[in-house]
Amino acid sequence: MSEDTGFLSKQMRPYLVIFSGQAFSLFGSRLVQFALVWYLTAQTGSAQVLATASIAAIIPQVVLAPFAGALVDRWNRKKVMMVSDSMIAATVLVLAGLFMVNRVEVWHIYAVMLIRSTGSAFQWPAMQASTSMMVPREQLPRVAGLNQSLQGLVSIVAPPLGAVLLEMFPIEYVIAVDVLTAVMAVGPLVFIAVPQPERKDLSARGVLSDMREGLRWIWSKQPLVQIMMISLAINMVTNPAFSLLPLLVTDYFKGGAIELAWIQSANGLGMILGGLALGVWGGFKSKSKTAFSAITVAGLGILGFSQTPSTLLWLGICFVFIFGFMNSIGNSAFMTVLQTMIPHEMQGRVFTLVMATSIAVAPLGLAIAGPVAEMLGVRSWFLISGFVIVAGALFGLFSPGINSLEQSLAEGEES
Repeated sequence: MSEDTGFLSKQMRPYLVIFSGQAFSLFGSRLVQFALVWYLTAQTGSAQVLATASIAAIIPQVVLAPFAGALVDRWNRKKVMMVSDSMIAATVLVLAGLFMVNRVEVWHIYAVMLIRSTGSAFQWPAMQASTSMMVPREQLPRVAGLNQSLQGLVSIVAPPLGAVLLEMFPIEYVIAVDVLTAVMAVGPLVFIAVPQPERKDLSARGVLSDMREGLRWIWSKQPLVQIMMISLAINMVTNPAFSLLPLLVTDYFKGGAIELAWIQSANGLGMILGGLALGVWGGFKSKSKTAFSAITVAGLGILGFSQTPSTLLWLGICFVFIFGFMNSIGNSAFMTVLQTMIPHEMQGRVFTLVMATSIAVAPLGLAIAGPVAEMLGVRSWFLISGFVIVAGALFGLFSPGINSLEQSLAEGEES
């Protein structure tokens, strides 16, 4: 009799318990992030302060990620997750104490965001690398879809709930929620075994050697390099587009906070339903084709949004929903490709290199998008974004090298 590897099978239960704890932790982190950003906005009203806070939250993800990935591949991944979550919770607890005694300064919040981002630089690759060892291969697309749905759900629920809690309680009580959710994430890890990959003798080489090995592995898989370049181009245009969304709502659609919330909620709802759809469907046999087909349609959604008449906001909301839905499927399928094809002992390094390059390109995109939007209007950047997304996705869809990616990587691992 074959082993039961269904989504709710006994084999899946340890992962689902850990995932549930991590889901609560993600919710707590988003809630705290919203509360701190709102506090800075209310107290300073300074765009420079908010920009500095954003930089503090990004820098560790870019600078530390490659080192973190190499260390995750060396260390016990279960302990990495436990320490990272605990460190983030302890930092928030200290900040809550400062709020209680009314001793908080802006630089304290910068420091907290920096430390939280550092913890995430270790926690995220450890969780992703552990997932592929705890989840049967045929269930990875569904797990990736579940993750995308969770991201969408949190993006919809955490900000308004955070706003309500800030109206009802002092900020120190609101951010202390993250401590409780961290306990819910660390608790299951104490009792559940997390598989570790077989490791070679690492005593004779250092972390930099591990990083170079990860880079060499990526470079040896040219179809994967092509996918990363496509992802960089898409991230460079998409992130600034949604950063400029408030201006499009006020200047073009003549709306306010409610209209902006509708558009953002449409994107979040699309993420939820797209992840659930992939969870049920599982995608095409080729996950790279699943990813690029979905991203092509997502790009068409952005193109449609860029051409929506100013009097038909409801139509623009529909286009943004399409983008969120298909982008969720595309991202989930791409993550499945990585989890399936990267050797277990190298997943920490490769995941963090992919993440770091994706984040690092965001400031460049913002630097280009600002002047373009000033000269041509914000709609023009959404139009450019749509074309770049569609062109990149179509290239990936019809590239002979990428089409044979899964087979070539599998053969490479066997050789």
